[in-house]
Amino acid sequence: MPDRREDRAIQTDRPADLSADETLPSVREVIALEAVANGVPEVLVGDDALDARVRWLHVSDSAGVPRLLDGGELLLSTGSSWPAEPGDLRRFIYELADAGASGLVLELGTHYRYVPAIVVEAARDRGLALVVLHRELKFVTLTEAVHNRIIRGQTDALRARDEVRERFTALALRGSPADFIVHQLAQTLGAPVVLENLAYEVVAAEVPLSLEDELFTEWELRSRSAHRRAEYRRERGATAGGEDWLIVPVEARGIRWGNLVALPGPEHPAGRTAVLEQGAIALAVGRLADGEADEWARIGRRRLIDGLLAGRFAGVGGAGARLEAAGLPLRDARQFGIVVSGAAVATERADAAARALRGRVLAGSAPDGVAAPASAMLLSLPATAIFDDDAVRAFARALVDPAEIDRVTVSIGRGADEGLDAALASLHEAVDLARGRRRRAGRGPHLRRAENRPLVQLVTALRDDHRVLEHGERMLAPLIAHDLSRSGDLLDVLEAMLSHPGNRTAAASASHLSRSVFYQRIALIEQLLGLDLDDGETQTALHLALLVRRSAGR
Repeated sequence: MPDRREDRAIQTDRPADLSADETLPSVREVIALEAVANGVPEVLVGDDALDARVRWLHVSDSAGVPRLLDGGELLLSTGSSWPAEPGDLRRFIYELADAGASGLVLELGTHYRYVPAIVVEAARDRGLALVVLHRELKFVTLTEAVHNRIIRGQTDALRARDEVRERFTALALRGSPADFIVHQLAQTLGAPVVLENLAYEVVAAEVPLSLEDELFTEWELRSRSAHRRAEYRRERGATAGGEDWLIVPVEARGIRWGNLVALPGPEHPAGRTAVLEQGAIALAVGRLADGEADEWARIGRRRLIDGLLAGRFAGVGGAGARLEAAGLPLRDARQFGIVVSGAAVATERADAAARALRGRVLAGSAPDGVAAPASAMLLSLPATAIFDDDAVRAFARALVDPAEIDRVTVSIGRGADEGLDAALASLHEAVDLARGRRRRAGRGPHLRRAENRPLVQLVTALRDDHRVLEHGERMLAPLIAHDLSRSGDLLDVLEAMLSHPGNRTAAASASHLSRSVFYQRIALIEQLLGLDLDDGETQTALHLALLVRRSAGR
């Protein structure tokens, strides 16, 4: 073909970031098309070079074609007008690569019977895909097939992007929380998705339980490495490989709050990057609507603690890695399970109170069986930190307004420094202490420590033992049946009596009953159980049964 000039007005412009346009086919996909396969293609330079995106198929034999390219073109040629001198031929291939060509397809037979070694060497030097066709084809058939594939992909992508945009715009307008948006992203992409803040702490994640241990162990280190690789690719205009994480910032109005990270997964018609960007927009809209409140931290941490209490984790290793990825140290630290009841606790206050002790905290919802307002927490402190009663009171006062402090009760599990198992036991001890306990009068905050309640420790340790559960059911079955059928309060009366042994007046007051009515209830309990409530062993057995029932949140 003769050398010619092209008017700039009729040239097609490549996208700003061609590698990020997942709707464009790769060189690998192009040579797999039936029309190309009919030419018996052979890849001489491939591997990663075949992942380059093809914006257009350009047909030219001209030696001056590099100056006519805008980038992203797959050049189809017979080589009839290529330079003859080896040095010039090498320079020509270099110029094609420098112009941003996606690859070179050379048809053998018309001019070249074989590919010159200098061409293969130069293409390999510059990472330019090189494919030869061993059978002559009509170039118009090839261009039609390739261009149809490009246009069809872009049309399908536009349609899919509209659907994705509508879905995530609706989520943003409904004020959907961050964890639900992350869940929807994972469902849409068919791959794990993680939302992290600027400190590389995991805010929300939708990840299979079986992957949590592997993924979240040393999350900060892995995430920082992934960010560096992504930046390296962007600087060089390279395409992300199949094993690379896809990272999109969450930002608006010049403020960046964090990043969305999608792990490798299947292709999406709209492009995986476009889907993740729509999720980032929905999250940014939510952050703007939240104002100064950090809803990300509140929702993400609450879900973590609630999941721990409910046993929604596959293994201790994965759960521990997830907690550490969220910013809660487990190694070289001491954890305390805490339930604060009687007043609502804001996430910001909990963070500030923990940091004042040089620690970190994750706060959840009110556990089952604990009257709201209440919050379950897992507090991690340096191993050398002292968390005595004075420190607990200072921590509690930092959590709520001064006017509410007298209503606050803090239930604290034993300190744990042996990993997540011990930390979970401490958290369950705190919950068991808080369940079914009436608010005390007087100046607060009121403290309850598991180490001062050995029976609570025993019940927490044996909470799933069938013999303990059977004991609780056997001892209390008549009272449970009575209360359920009559909306009665016999279990509460029994608990009040056991909480004030030898002082029926205080027990009646705690039950909010007159003494005469209280004694009537006690008599009915003795009648239904067939037991003497003044007997010490009976009281111990009933107390244990009640603690077992309360530990189940009932």
